[in-house]
Amino acid sequence: MKRSSLETRSCFSIILFSLSVLVYSQYQNINTDDSGYPENCTTIMVGRLASSDGSVMTSHSCDGNYRTWLEIVPHSKFEQNVMHPVLWGTLHTEEAWDMTKVTKKGEIPEVAETFAYLNTAYPCLNEKQVAIGETTIYGKGELRNEEGLFLIEELEKIALQRCKTAREAIKLIGKLAEEYGYGDMAECISIADPKEVWQLEISGSGKGKPSAIWCAERIPDDQVGICANIPRISIIDFKSPDYFMYSTDLQNVAKKLGYWDGKEPLKFWKVIGSGKPFAIREFYVLSSLAPSLNLSFDAEELPFSVKPEKKLSPGDVMKFFRETYEGTKWDMTRNLTVTVKSNTGEEKVKSPVINNWMSNDLRTLLNELKPGTVDRQRTIAIAGCSYSHVIQCRSWLPDEVGAIAWFSFDNPAESPRIPIFSGVLSLPPSFSICGQQRYRTDAAIWSFREANRLATVNWSRGRALIETTVKEFEDKAFEELPIIDKRVLQLVKAGKNDEAKKYVTSYTNSFADAAMKRWQDLKVTLWGMFGRGF
Repeated sequence: MKRSSLETRSCFSIILFSLSVLVYSQYQNINTDDSGYPENCTTIMVGRLASSDGSVMTSHSCDGNYRTWLEIVPHSKFEQNVMHPVLWGTLHTEEAWDMTKVTKKGEIPEVAETFAYLNTAYPCLNEKQVAIGETTIYGKGELRNEEGLFLIEELEKIALQRCKTAREAIKLIGKLAEEYGYGDMAECISIADPKEVWQLEISGSGKGKPSAIWCAERIPDDQVGICANIPRISIIDFKSPDYFMYSTDLQNVAKKLGYWDGKEPLKFWKVIGSGKPFAIREFYVLSSLAPSLNLSFDAEELPFSVKPEKKLSPGDVMKFFRETYEGTKWDMTRNLTVTVKSNTGEEKVKSPVINNWMSNDLRTLLNELKPGTVDRQRTIAIAGCSYSHVIQCRSWLPDEVGAIAWFSFDNPAESPRIPIFSGVLSLPPSFSICGQQRYRTDAAIWSFREANRLATVNWSRGRALIETTVKEFEDKAFEELPIIDKRVLQLVKAGKNDEAKKYVTSYTNSFADAAMKRWQDLKVTLWGMFGRGF
């Protein structure tokens, strides 16, 4: 039977797109071809008066080829004179015991007692409700000094082990980085506790004795901030310690290095950055939250944070992490339409085999066939995401249940959020195995990745399954959360703190197991839909 031209084009598109998806999965999604700077992670911060329930939130999408294993490191006690090893290379290990790519850079004195924490590639939450998000800034290359002792993930880990508040964490990180040296590229980490959230930007101090240049600015309680690979702290108010913390002698150091003339107000993004202090992700989020501000993409800089015109729920923040700008002028698929016939005539519709996670190769091909077809944008949700989390810190609840890391593997637009509470003691065995280096059915990420990739073969059909099931699990978690909170509160009031931790551990593990099983079922369904190749 002779195929119509539309059927032929559709079959070709399916084959082409399927191949591009396989190629894309090998990329780290660090794109420099259009933007001019590398792009990895996004962090969004919400003050307690800007959230719908009074919680403080931070977040992180770990975009790129980073390890996906995670574990709960338990509360520990140490004898005197014990040293803490400072490690480099932990971002790409296959399991916690894997030391093949890890080197010991040095050591610092250990403390007598450390808190339990959630050990992700960039450690993110401890048992005292201190939470951390991360996004690499890169910054000025001449400021990096690899003789410095610390990479950012090691500083995050130590802060979570030793600190009860965000301010304590900032002071400790700053002290250690200045004393022992910061050896990483410039970074932004967002540090929250149940009362407030801060944005800390840090870089090395250049040649000579390793130290650090850093500044932290507090997000006002009624506002929301975002950082996405670009420094954003602007004018530092040196007379406002409640909103700013910074490295020793910052003004003299900035002047000595030639990044500040000593006359104009000191803008920190000009000290450690190398370009405009925002791009599409920052602009999209801030302008969406406060449309009445009429923010301009052509401005020199945007507000550090904005007061949202509607308070944000955790679900609202999760929605931002699913964002591809679909339906807006930044939608990369807006020109990718085909003509279909119906009883009422012909109409143009978006091609069913296209989505906003095209590889660079596919974009290049489409633009070669017709220049200007795809205007590449860096979406917030990308297929090359290792994992992501949105963390709530809740002051009115005990630490066993107060903070929740709403954790997701793989593409945040396609995977469910698994609630990991600050009191959780352990995670499913498959969470302890990284799935980035090879295909492993025992690695949790592959429970989600297979179905997610298959769904994009024909996204118009696959998304109906994926997005419906994501919503189902999200609704389930939010509906059950008050029950979990109430039960833990009862146990803690009765002095049964250990039992409370076991209770949230059981719930998190059961939820995770159910999510993995459902996505494995979705994979089977999707193979049935698309396995024949048309």
